[in-house]
Amino acid sequence: MPLRPLSRTDGYLPIEDHGLIGDGVTCALVARDGSIPWLCLPNFDSRPFLAGILDADRGGSLDVTPVGLRESAQRYLPDTGILVTELQGPDGRLELTDCLTLRKGADLSEPVPPGRGELLRLARAVGGAVEVDVRLVPMDGVLVRPELGAWRIQWAAEPGLEILFSCSHPVTVAGDGAIRGRVRLEDGERLTVALQWSGQTHTRIGTEPEVLIDQTAAAWREWAGRLQYSGPQSDLVRRSALTLKLLDHVPTGAIMAAATSSLPEEIGGSRNWDYRFTWVRDAAFSSYALRRIGMQDESNAFLAWTLRNVERDDRASICYTLDGKRPGMEWTDLALSGYRGSGPVRWGNGAARQIQNDVYGELLDVAYQWVRSGGVLEPPLWRALQELTEEAIRQWRTPDNGIWEIRDAGRPFTYSVGMCHVAVDRAIRIGELCGLPFPEERWRREAELIRSTLLERSWDPERGTFTEHLTPPGETGHGGLDGSLLTLPLRRLIAADDPRMVATTEAVRRHLDAGDGLLYRYLHTESPDGLAGGEGAFLLCSFWLVDNLTGQGRLDEAVELYDSLCGRATELGLLAEEIDPSTGAFLGNFPQAFSHVGVITSGWSLGRALAGREGNAR
Repeated sequence: MPLRPLSRTDGYLPIEDHGLIGDGVTCALVARDGSIPWLCLPNFDSRPFLAGILDADRGGSLDVTPVGLRESAQRYLPDTGILVTELQGPDGRLELTDCLTLRKGADLSEPVPPGRGELLRLARAVGGAVEVDVRLVPMDGVLVRPELGAWRIQWAAEPGLEILFSCSHPVTVAGDGAIRGRVRLEDGERLTVALQWSGQTHTRIGTEPEVLIDQTAAAWREWAGRLQYSGPQSDLVRRSALTLKLLDHVPTGAIMAAATSSLPEEIGGSRNWDYRFTWVRDAAFSSYALRRIGMQDESNAFLAWTLRNVERDDRASICYTLDGKRPGMEWTDLALSGYRGSGPVRWGNGAARQIQNDVYGELLDVAYQWVRSGGVLEPPLWRALQELTEEAIRQWRTPDNGIWEIRDAGRPFTYSVGMCHVAVDRAIRIGELCGLPFPEERWRREAELIRSTLLERSWDPERGTFTEHLTPPGETGHGGLDGSLLTLPLRRLIAADDPRMVATTEAVRRHLDAGDGLLYRYLHTESPDGLAGGEGAFLLCSFWLVDNLTGQGRLDEAVELYDSLCGRATELGLLAEEIDPSTGAFLGNFPQAFSHVGVITSGWSLGRALAGREGNAR
């Protein structure tokens, strides 16, 4: 594992210099300098206990770092969520192993919490002596007092949560609640640091850290042993599956859109959003991806959780918290300055209250995947799905905020109209597949009307391409181009090799080009979104381009693009939401589930097409 020097800008490591660990209930980011600058307790979407990545001075972190750190590297233990960071000091190297520990015999495919409520850090000096700084500085005010060889932390943000900090070597507590210590480790000596919040204090006593790491690794490897994939970039696809699992709330099956909040889409910009929720459109894409690689249990759990929320509420929601509710009101945290000063820091997400008409198609597609996998639709759920279908029929002409959740006046977005067609189409398929009653003739008529209107009124004959929104009857002029147009074949609205789609693919590729295979999702100058500033290239759009090239039989081009996109993953195989085209640096929340869904689905489709070409050549 080659070591690399560390480089900070404005006091921050690059976003890509972080790894992800998790336990199926929450997760943490581990930086390449040995710090942990992100940890929400007790759940993914709880208040951060550590948020140094959003404010290096006030956000807080848990550090285990060699004095005089020169260079470092990170790797995962194979097929696990356990991270190893090698940190080179002046006279020796520190090998730091981090994990959120799992219970002995934990089964990550079962809908129960697999974790012990514990962050474990095991450091060992290798090849010489190492001076190590240990430091814990929580984000919010804390009260720390000694207890049974550890320190009990009373955290103002979660006063009912029992948090214990323990260290195998002496540490002291400052008046501000910071815990600090400096330890000299001779070659072969080890240091153990643990943060525990399960409320069961006995779980930290009497178990060697190596045993906890081994049992955690065993659980991860048992789960990873079920992965089925034989296409291109197999190592990265496996790691992408593990990353999705690290974002999976195992007790419910909900998958977070990303691990973080408010990492900027532009340095110094204000496009900073909280992504620690589950979007319904992510459910459809993610469950499809997981099913392609043998993860039926995760896919079914995700689908069932989503449908339970629909049945309970008798309505469609755009996104959900872990408990199946809508996210709280979006608010700005003035106490934190943001990553590299890119404020504001936001919690909650205002998009949850937007009009996004694609949600009908996303939900009906989820339901269709559910019944195709053997799931049963009870009468109350079928009634709810029928009402959502009727709502799609009523609403498809209504302007909305679209897949990109613009904060400007709504438009009849092509993607949203297309997904209303998907809603009716999938409802018909469900009714036929399950032998359920539905108004077949009317639904088929409505589905054809939506589809034909989309293909006619989003088509710009002068430019020879579909456009981002439908032109109202009697009006002239068309909208800009939008990366989501590349999903039309994926949603079965038009064949990938239809001449109109081939032309649209080329138009999107040319017009939204950000260089080196990257695409912007749209251009703000021609597609206003109500927000100031710009953003990076959106990775998922480039994976959709791979899918279109594959569907058009342009396999050599698809392979070249797919490999170049996969080559942008970090040494840990992680991807963010966006890429800065000028530098290649990561932007946006990290790791991003959608980007890893792209790795899996594009690789799977490309693998099938390549296998078919080889078979035809024989």
